[in-house]
Amino acid sequence: MFDRPDTGERAILVHLALPHFQQEELIELKELAKSAGTTAVHVVTGSRRSPDPKYFVGIGKLDELKQAIAEYDAGIVLFNHALTPSQERNLEQALNVRVVDRNGLILDIFAQRAQTFEGKLQVELAQLKHLSTRLVRGWTHLERQKGGIGLRGPGETQLETDRRLIGVRIKQIQQRLEKVEKQRHQGRSKRSKAEIPTVSLVGYTNAGKSTLFNTLTGAGIYAADQLFATLDPTLRQCKLPDNSEIVLADTVGFIRRLPHELVAAFKSTLQEANEADLLLHVIDAHSDDRDETIIQVNQVLDAIKASHIRQLEIFNKIDLIPEFNPRIDRNAAGEPIRVWLSAVTGAGVELLKQAVAELVFAHKIKKRCFLRPDQGQIRAKLFEFARIIEENIDQTGGYELLVEMDAKYLGLLKAVETIEEV
Repeated sequence: MFDRPDTGERAILVHLALPHFQQEELIELKELAKSAGTTAVHVVTGSRRSPDPKYFVGIGKLDELKQAIAEYDAGIVLFNHALTPSQERNLEQALNVRVVDRNGLILDIFAQRAQTFEGKLQVELAQLKHLSTRLVRGWTHLERQKGGIGLRGPGETQLETDRRLIGVRIKQIQQRLEKVEKQRHQGRSKRSKAEIPTVSLVGYTNAGKSTLFNTLTGAGIYAADQLFATLDPTLRQCKLPDNSEIVLADTVGFIRRLPHELVAAFKSTLQEANEADLLLHVIDAHSDDRDETIIQVNQVLDAIKASHIRQLEIFNKIDLIPEFNPRIDRNAAGEPIRVWLSAVTGAGVELLKQAVAELVFAHKIKKRCFLRPDQGQIRAKLFEFARIIEENIDQTGGYELLVEMDAKYLGLLKAVETIEEV
């Protein structure tokens, strides 16, 4: 669609020290480039008070980029910043190589990682929204036709056609994702009726969420030491020490300056975190900038309206910290607020299960009750709002039930004559 230079695998990285940008983001750019499958052969750094409107970098830095591309035989330049469509186009014309900004790089990684039907749709939606802002001077080969009547270039008409087709495709994808969202909502409703709590793993990318998910559930999903190793959400049942069950959800990892297109496109995936009973915030305890990543994750949770959900902080990778043992940190009320563990070695995982059970089932009450044959309506209500652990029918046709319910539903048992504490 576009007359753009081909992409090479050898990349020049560009990072400018601008206000509100930190040095750690350069390290993250290198990891992003590695995850995308490129080889970073050189890094160009600099500082500016504000980006140049035309090239983002200054003229001197542009010349430095040209020299670096020639010296290192690079085929692509990766910017650790969001470029405007005109800046991206001007840079490509000046450098004669592909130029990709931070948002485009993350979208490319997501496109490689998506495996499920929903994940691929979400990535395509984000890419199309990103592309729709860059439909400028596409199909320039058609604009070369100039002259009299019948020879005027159709470039502008083609541009409008491109925008219309992209708009149609975006609408189709959004309709399909709405159907997927309805299916997810039905699944959540069933779990809610069955009184099975949902616990979602959230955290900065590469904090070890998928490794911890595998350790807790034995799911065997892909986990690697790279950014966005897993993209598609996975749900599995997990047994806790008292034989109670939860549904554990592994969600996409967060990152600094997560593109708005991705937050919007992955709304249905992130909804698992939004409607969870508890969030397990996985943190790389060995990372030097762990406090900053905690802030970044909380900002994304706030953006998806999940900041109100209770969190249990999981400080992972303690196997990389010398002489550090797993433990549970508690608040003044004795409630778990933090668990230190290693998902790789399994040290502290049982402590995590104990802490989750305490938080998720703290308000749950177990009762053994006996219903008369004519109390079928109460029995139906119990099946709707409580978890039936065990049920037996006696010789008279009455019901003996062992139920676990939220304390707020105890009123259902007011008309039941015989109740035993468990």
